[in-house]
Amino acid sequence: MALLLSLGVLAGAFILHTLILRSLDRFASAKEVPLKRAFYIKRFFTIVIVFTAAVTVALIYSVDFKGLLLFTSSVFAVVGVALFAQWSILSNVTASILIFFNFPARIGDRIKIVDGDNSVEGSIIEITLFNVILENGTDRVIYPNSLLLQKPVVKTQKAEDAP
Repeated sequence: MALLLSLGVLAGAFILHTLILRSLDRFASAKEVPLKRAFYIKRFFTIVIVFTAAVTVALIYSVDFKGLLLFTSSVFAVVGVALFAQWSILSNVTASILIFFNFPARIGDRIKIVDGDNSVEGSIIEITLFNVILENGTDRVIYPNSLLLQKPVVKTQKAEDAP
């Protein structure tokens, strides 16, 4: 019985994984998102699905979770602190996912990040899992994703309008 349940969980995870990746591919294609950015987001969802399936299979086989529960609660405590930390890596990854789904500018667009005297302007040359890389003439500016979501962004020129 446990074997059948495990196979069912694995089959369900595979089907869910396939559906989510297809949906992300369609979304990325509709929004003309570069393949590299879509890859980061697909990798994130793959890790979440695999982790969830592994925990579910372990529950089916009644694995003793006393030690794992302590470890998991410690990880969640660290993740909780990291989600609220402005400069944390996890907040940049979370911001990257939000930028993937809901950011008005694309690679090649010229933007201005408004921050008083510290404003930054340039063309987006890359959007990675942790930061956005802007080029403004001779310099490259690497701007964290979490800060990009906190500041006003003005799109000054679309990629197809560039000279």
